[in-house]
Amino acid sequence: MATFLYKLGRSAFRRRRLVALLWVALLAIAGIGAATAPAPTSGSFSIPGTEAQRAFDLLEERFPGAGADGATARVVFKAPEGQKVTDPAHKAVVEETVAALKSGSDQIVSVADPYATQAVSQNGSTAYVSVAYKVNAMELTDETREALTQAGQNAQGKGLTVEVGGDALQTMPATGAGEIVGVIIAGIVLVMTFGSLVAAGLPLLTAIIGVGIGVSSIAALANVLDLGSTTSTLAMMIGLAVGIDYALFIVSRYRAELAEGREKEDAAGRAVGTAGSAVVFAGLTVVIALVGLAVVNIPMLTKMGFAAAATVVIAVLIALTLIPALLGFAGDKVIGRKQRKGLKKEADDKPNGGTRWARLVIRRPVTVLLIGVLGLGAIALPAASLEMGLPDDGVKPTSTTERRAYDALSDGFGPGFNGPLLVVVDGDKAAADKTVSAIKGLEGWAAVTPATPNKAGDAAMITVVPKDRPSSVATETLVHDIRDATGDDVLVTGATAMNIDFSQKMNDALVPYLALVVGLAFLLLTVVFRSILVPLKAALGFLLSVVAALGAVVAVFQWGWLGSLFGVEQTGPIMSMMPIFMVGVVFGLAMDYEVFLVTRMREAYVHGERPGEAIVTGFRHSARVVTAAAVIMIAVFSGFIGMTDQMIKMIGFGLAVAVLFDAFVVRMAIVPAVLALLGHKAWWLPKWLDRILPNVDVEGEGLAKRDEEGVGSKPDLVKA
Repeated sequence: MATFLYKLGRSAFRRRRLVALLWVALLAIAGIGAATAPAPTSGSFSIPGTEAQRAFDLLEERFPGAGADGATARVVFKAPEGQKVTDPAHKAVVEETVAALKSGSDQIVSVADPYATQAVSQNGSTAYVSVAYKVNAMELTDETREALTQAGQNAQGKGLTVEVGGDALQTMPATGAGEIVGVIIAGIVLVMTFGSLVAAGLPLLTAIIGVGIGVSSIAALANVLDLGSTTSTLAMMIGLAVGIDYALFIVSRYRAELAEGREKEDAAGRAVGTAGSAVVFAGLTVVIALVGLAVVNIPMLTKMGFAAAATVVIAVLIALTLIPALLGFAGDKVIGRKQRKGLKKEADDKPNGGTRWARLVIRRPVTVLLIGVLGLGAIALPAASLEMGLPDDGVKPTSTTERRAYDALSDGFGPGFNGPLLVVVDGDKAAADKTVSAIKGLEGWAAVTPATPNKAGDAAMITVVPKDRPSSVATETLVHDIRDATGDDVLVTGATAMNIDFSQKMNDALVPYLALVVGLAFLLLTVVFRSILVPLKAALGFLLSVVAALGAVVAVFQWGWLGSLFGVEQTGPIMSMMPIFMVGVVFGLAMDYEVFLVTRMREAYVHGERPGEAIVTGFRHSARVVTAAAVIMIAVFSGFIGMTDQMIKMIGFGLAVAVLFDAFVVRMAIVPAVLALLGHKAWWLPKWLDRILPNVDVEGEGLAKRDEEGVGSKPDLVKA
């Protein structure tokens, strides 16, 4: 592989104008496609194989045109202290709003008059109007949303407090300035690492081009592939981070080769042949982790994984081709001033920070190992209290009308009114009445409506309002109790039941997903490192860092520790997909550092250094760059903490702390400590396995033979 990539790098360097033109053309084509593509009409969310999904499918079949899985909204009216919404003046305002809502959009299925449907609280202080739409929230037009908000605003100044809630107001997550700050921090880190604005700018430029192509392609295909609003956000988050990192490693190796006195074209080829090999395998681990999300069998998550994986593939291809091409344009400017003045080679005999740290770890491996493991173990403890669910309006900032509507409903009717259950009976009136009686015999419900049959009389809908909030254990118990107390012809659905089924599906898929991703990555790393224990240590270290990151997420978003620092206004359950999502993304990113750091150690060991010396050599050449890469990733992910969407905020925080733990504790401390304790055994591989494994030549043995044969010159750097 090293030889092939060497030739690819030299070819890209030599034909740099053509390569640059091709990538710019791809960016232009993707941009034009995104600009001319129709706006996405859907971002549907389905969970195949669950009872909640079967109920939705049955509703669409038996109640055609009812918009069973359509968007919903609630306009909540609250009377001033000492007054009631049933007072004539207030009642007139509510009825006027109902009329305005009915005529506000042709996407509306129904608008329920609160006085006719008894949607007035017992003390008369609060009432709500339920609005049902034909289509889901992502298919609502701007005019429809405007009509909803306008109806609420028109009623606001007429003696009542009016708030609007529901998923009908759901829009694309608002992008904050955090992402830009993350990129700026990445640029500062790159300048400090390279000491050259040109060298620092190359990773940023290529990462932005890669993300631009990936995100534009997603936008162009969003309507065709039914991609949700968070798909491009994830692709941007992952693509930007790995794009900068992969380019960083190629540029860093190129500078090292130039410092050795190699001719530029040869140095570009060797950078791609050595660091590029690590980029390929690091990228493969990320792709495996992201594509493996398909195991969960949730279309939305699968699409997110494939879209992000495609962006990672683009980042790898750019690192292998566009980076060497741009290095050809950059000339000597990629080298810092001191080197351009004649300092051709950094003094390897002068210990740098990485060298000093590695020697410290080798002297005290047991101490470092214990501190690292116990420290992460302590941070991981909150993960034992993990409660999962999907975020609703209750976790939004109190400044939003959705959150105020949520709170008003809880105060006036009880917390369960924010998460009603929809029970679908596949049977006649007798079966429906029997179901109502069975539900009323259970505990945990606040209200059970009479059955509403369809026109054919062969199905019915029953609304059940829980006593407790949607994300509570009591509500989950009620859902299971209804399912246990009724037959197979009775299905429970609604947003709350869907969330419960979603969480269960994620839990069920976690072990198979871990087995698939870790198993494939273990085989891949075994091929790369020609070792059994190194991949095993890498996998165990990853599990430690990801559990610690989950513990930090629980402490901040569920317990509220330091919540105000990260903009968490309301604590609640952790997003259901968070554990499996973090496993997928963080595993791929963790293996990046493993590959980049340990391949340099392996390279030194293969060339005759003792295990301890190889560790020091690996750190001397890679620690600074790996540290810079980790800081960049943390900065990029942290930028997403500033977004208003709770899900994106949680993902950004989780990935940032996971990279922090994995890069600086696991890879930079625990890994060298374990390798120091294992010694030669770390690189042991059974002979029978060594014979059958393919030799991918990550260490550049083929390039070493080229040197022995006299291929590749080493002219003076200043004259080159």
